[in-house]
Amino acid sequence: MKPGLTLLAGRGKSPPDVFPRMKTSGFHGSCACVSGKACGFPGCSAPAIAPLRSRRLFIHSLLITLLLTSVASAQTPLFDGTTFTGWEGDTEKTWRIEDGALVAGTSGQKQPHNSYLATTKSYGDFELTLKWKIDGNEGFMNGGVPFRAERLPDGMREVSGYQADLGAGYDGVLYDWVRRKKALARPTPEVLAKAQKPVGEWNDYRIRAEGPHIRLWLNGVLTADYEEKDPGIAPSGVIGLQTHGGALSVVRYKDIVITELPMTKDVTKEE
Repeated sequence: MKPGLTLLAGRGKSPPDVFPRMKTSGFHGSCACVSGKACGFPGCSAPAIAPLRSRRLFIHSLLITLLLTSVASAQTPLFDGTTFTGWEGDTEKTWRIEDGALVAGTSGQKQPHNSYLATTKSYGDFELTLKWKIDGNEGFMNGGVPFRAERLPDGMREVSGYQADLGAGYDGVLYDWVRRKKALARPTPEVLAKAQKPVGEWNDYRIRAEGPHIRLWLNGVLTADYEEKDPGIAPSGVIGLQTHGGALSVVRYKDIVITELPMTKDVTKEE
């Protein structure tokens, strides 16, 4: 008998008086009754669901709760909003932090060359979300989010790998920068019209990489869905942020959060 029931009974109330609503509804405290023969619970005239079944239901619910908690806790910010901790690149002249965002470029002077920040840690399978904004008045106003990428030995300027592109007609495009120098997947004009926002507004990017399968969402709209067929392409690498050279523009990135996923077996390497 549960401690709470013993306490109430000690105050002069019998179990049938304590659980009148339960009795009429066919559910009696912890016995989980259904109509039928007596289950043995005080005041109950129905059988209990088998204790083993009850325990299984409880364990099932507990596991679901633990799983949801684990998924939520797996979300890790890559940028703390105030420092370059976890990032490397030209933080002296090109990149700065303003209002909780990583920022590069000015509207008064052209960016002399491409520049990338990159994480100090590599990532394989993951889902990445972030906000970005670009504005300016002249030149190739462009940026991007490289991933599964490699930092090149060129004075910390470039990286090579996949890139979720943005700006200058490349919003929502999956590009392969340096390595193959081409767009791998791009949205149709109809899809882009649904996803795109005017220059100068904040946008949401969602990047999901699972084994050879890569997808991009721009402002909630799927813009690129790509399956890698080349077994020589690296399945992991750094994540980066780009500002493109030759433009009077400012690019900003913030709210950068990653959820690492279990590594997916790459079947292309077995063919």
